[in-house]
Amino acid sequence: MSWTRYCQSVIRYPQFGFSIDLSRMDVDDAFLAEMQPKIAKAFTDIAALEAGKIVNPDEQRMVGHYWLRNASLAPTEELRKAVTEPLAALKDFAEKVHTGQITSPGGGTFKQILLIGIGGSALGPQLVNDAIGHNSKLPIFFFDNTDPAGMDRVISDLKEVGLGRTLVLVISKSGGTAETRNGMLEAKAAYEAAGLQFGPHAVAVTGEGSKLDKYAIDQKFITRFPMEDWVGGRTSVMSTVGLVPAALQGIDIDSFLAGAAAMDVETRKTDAKTNAAMQLALAWYHAGNGKGEKDMVVLPYKDSLVLFSKYLQQLVMESLGKELDLDGKKVNQGIAVYGNKGSTDQHAYVQQLRDGVHNFFTTFIEVRKGRNGEGIEVEPSTSSADYLQGFLRGTRKALYESGRKSVTISIPEVTPFQLGVLIGLFERTVSFYASLVNINAYHQPGVEAGKKAATTFLELLNAVRGKIIADARTAPEVATELDADPEDVYHCLTHLAANGEVQIALGKDPAGDTFSL
Repeated sequence: MSWTRYCQSVIRYPQFGFSIDLSRMDVDDAFLAEMQPKIAKAFTDIAALEAGKIVNPDEQRMVGHYWLRNASLAPTEELRKAVTEPLAALKDFAEKVHTGQITSPGGGTFKQILLIGIGGSALGPQLVNDAIGHNSKLPIFFFDNTDPAGMDRVISDLKEVGLGRTLVLVISKSGGTAETRNGMLEAKAAYEAAGLQFGPHAVAVTGEGSKLDKYAIDQKFITRFPMEDWVGGRTSVMSTVGLVPAALQGIDIDSFLAGAAAMDVETRKTDAKTNAAMQLALAWYHAGNGKGEKDMVVLPYKDSLVLFSKYLQQLVMESLGKELDLDGKKVNQGIAVYGNKGSTDQHAYVQQLRDGVHNFFTTFIEVRKGRNGEGIEVEPSTSSADYLQGFLRGTRKALYESGRKSVTISIPEVTPFQLGVLIGLFERTVSFYASLVNINAYHQPGVEAGKKAATTFLELLNAVRGKIIADARTAPEVATELDADPEDVYHCLTHLAANGEVQIALGKDPAGDTFSL
């Protein structure tokens, strides 16, 4: 029966070597029949999205990441040019950097890249670099947080080749994202400390007229590339956000785009039975009862895809994790995503997956080709690649025998084309699933709420700074003066103490701790 179910459930696109095995998700015909109205609506919704309908009503925006790999789909000539012209410009720019037509202010060629961004503005390029960026023309480093110690470590690594030979990419749609702004200012300070001008080493990828766009003009950045408001950060890896660094690394970006476009062609078809993205979305819905009741564990059995689970965390969780549906009804939707890689997980959390809390389904990603070139036998007639396949198949079987469901996605090897295939699959699956559960996948009100709360804390922190005097005082005493929450004030004070701005004397509990200059 398992063989019959496998043959009936596997979807194959042999023209580019892709397959997806849904046989271990136990989706039955009765469920599929019940879902037919939602399936039809999902196909209608995504057709409208690709045609340019406003599908992000909160922000009154179109959603155009599917146009990025096929500009002819864009509904107007202006939008088509917004895809094709930056693509041509970034290719030309990368070529001039590689051939020494664009050089550092000191006259030498650029030897490495520092990318400053956060969220999708860093995570997409990090995935691309890890998966297909080995042996690149320009090694790439990242500021993807506002952690000063982390930035110091990266600057130290960059100094081995030299800041003067480092091309900086600053990526922020608005230019107002605090983490990216902080990283840019930290990099600028490092350049100036080395006696170098920052601007002539830098490139901006940002919205036209944004704070960063204006700053780049003022600081005489080398050039600027546009970010469009119809591309969200978590789907921006095939826009200038991902393609500028990839082109500079020497990655075949045309093949990368072609992989996603090839998957788009197949998953745009309205035969649900042979549409890999629709079937995957339905499997997610079935596993979690349409309410995200099961987490998704992503296990790529290839080292170069170790960041894919992290990439999917943002794509899936930021898109689907929503309090309200499109009708304003409170639904608290979402699918939690986590993962590492196989076979590392044989020695990490597979024990719990098989025997512990049954709150997940697994997505295995198989890369059929073990390595380029000849290998060795680690045992008679057995290679390391044989073991990797054995661990994947053995884990899949062991989990299913314990009632744990799984999907297995297979690609022939990790190339720019095949990475594009994978990203294209999951982007459309997210679009379909969002329609099935009636949510807006393209806004992020929770992220914005977190930013507002951080701003409020920073305002309080500066107010607390102004209240510290030589006499020792407790957090409740300072809070009374500021009419603020004592706990918030206490966290401000301990932060200042940890960074040498105030002295702390511990009491019997936090209320008794005192702070002074």
